[in-house]
Amino acid sequence: MNALMVKGLLFAAVLIGATIYVVKSMNIDLSDPINLITMIGAVAIAVLSVGVSIKYINQMKTDTAGGELAEENWDGIGEYKNELPSGWAFSFLGTLIWAAWYWTIGYPVNGYSQIGEWNEEVKAYNTKFEELHKNADAETLKEMGESIFLVQCAPCHGTTGDGLSGKAHDFTSRMSEAQVLNVIEKGSNQLGYPMGAMPPMMATGQDAKDIAKYIAGGMKGEQPASFAACASCHGPDGKGMAGMAPNLAAYDDTLVTNVVKNGKKGSIGTMPAFNDRMTPVQVKALSAYIQTLKGN
Repeated sequence: MNALMVKGLLFAAVLIGATIYVVKSMNIDLSDPINLITMIGAVAIAVLSVGVSIKYINQMKTDTAGGELAEENWDGIGEYKNELPSGWAFSFLGTLIWAAWYWTIGYPVNGYSQIGEWNEEVKAYNTKFEELHKNADAETLKEMGESIFLVQCAPCHGTTGDGLSGKAHDFTSRMSEAQVLNVIEKGSNQLGYPMGAMPPMMATGQDAKDIAKYIAGGMKGEQPASFAACASCHGPDGKGMAGMAPNLAAYDDTLVTNVVKNGKKGSIGTMPAFNDRMTPVQVKALSAYIQTLKGN
């Protein structure tokens, strides 16, 4: 047995010993078939890695090039037509067989899983929750909505909904002129309203500034003539024509629901969709609470 072989065996022993040490220190239960298979796989990888390394290191020391040269060459450098090493072929075939066994018998894709059980429990609980609160009164919705807001919204919008000094949308003061101008300039096609996309540059220059100032000010005072560009979809009062377009005057249920469902791109960043984290009753409750914040 040469020195390389001895070093390789020692290295494999160290790898296996380290694996066993980690398993014991983490109190992993090897009676679990999955844990046992993983352990066997780790040992096999250590042994195979060392064995293959020793084989090819020895081969590099003793072998000489030989065989039939391919016709193609690059700058006079040719390539031999060597057969695929049998070890590679058998390893690939073994991987395919193991994968087929793993997904059909060892750990079938349609078998029990903790994630699946958790999802089923959540689904059942949400159904029960929806039935329990489907006719909740306004006060209950407000209290529920406040709890949801503090968990889901406050990390970005602040516990009072003030937007954390411009880091997110400020619910206490409607929209800023800069935010309205951003929508006018870039348009909007994300919230899924029946009227469809709002094209960019519906107004420009001073007209756009007048619209932004009017909307950001709560749509009070004299309406600028340029608001006619908005009224065709949002209505003369800016309330969205009964849900056909976003309500510019207040955070109504439709607006909150669409933002939660689709997320929203704005001048200060992008809010992801939260539709998979809330039930319809919870979205309704969140809307009820947001409408009580200062500025609505």
